[in-house]
Amino acid sequence: MGRAKEIIVKVIPAKIANEFVKKHHYSGKVVNYSQVHFGCFLDNKLHGVLSYGGSVNKRALLSLVENSEWNDFIELNRMAFDDYLPKNSESRCIAISIKLLKKNAPKLKWIISFADGVQCGDGTIYRASGFYLTNINSNVETYMLKDGSIVQGFGIRTGGYISWLKPYISKNKFDQLRSGGTKSKIILDYIGAKKVNGNMFRYIYLIDKTCKITVPILPFSKIDELGAGMYKGKKISLTERKALSDVVDSNSNS
Repeated sequence: MGRAKEIIVKVIPAKIANEFVKKHHYSGKVVNYSQVHFGCFLDNKLHGVLSYGGSVNKRALLSLVENSEWNDFIELNRMAFDDYLPKNSESRCIAISIKLLKKNAPKLKWIISFADGVQCGDGTIYRASGFYLTNINSNVETYMLKDGSIVQGFGIRTGGYISWLKPYISKNKFDQLRSGGTKSKIILDYIGAKKVNGNMFRYIYLIDKTCKITVPILPFSKIDELGAGMYKGKKISLTERKALSDVVDSNSNS
């Protein structure tokens, strides 16, 4: 474990967490509905952030774990680290944050998180931290705008006329194209956004070990069977993954 044992994990203000995430997360974006932020400190400086909160489509996720109620689970919305922390730091920080959640929010039973296999990685750190892989979704609504920025089409279906649309389309035109519908593709086609191929990986961690996941738990080998492996934003083969087996959780983002 080395110096990873010296890391201190504690709750920090949203402002400080969000500034760090914007600087060090691959997306450069924060999740506005994150509710609690853990800072990871080494040598008295902040080198990592874990942000937990609600989910965009929480109602649809309830059925993933048997008999779940509205406040039984939380999502790990963002995870960002700089290059300063030593090997094994991320898995240790996740473990400590889960212990703190369990202590201060004893009603929580499980955690959900998603690994972005379109831009970042396939969730190596989650597998190292005891999460279960429960879905590999290749039908991801990820698009590149004309300025090169990456957005999720899902946001249009759930958030309506959101901030990143404003430079590309007026509110009146947005409403006209939608005509009361919920699909995002018609909007993204209109503004010239291009579909980006890739996968999204869904992971679940059971804080309460008596809980039962209602969907199939996938073997991690399924990632390589589908050719869906990704590490630090680059496609990775099974051979390359094995070569990187000693770098389990170095510098990941979520």
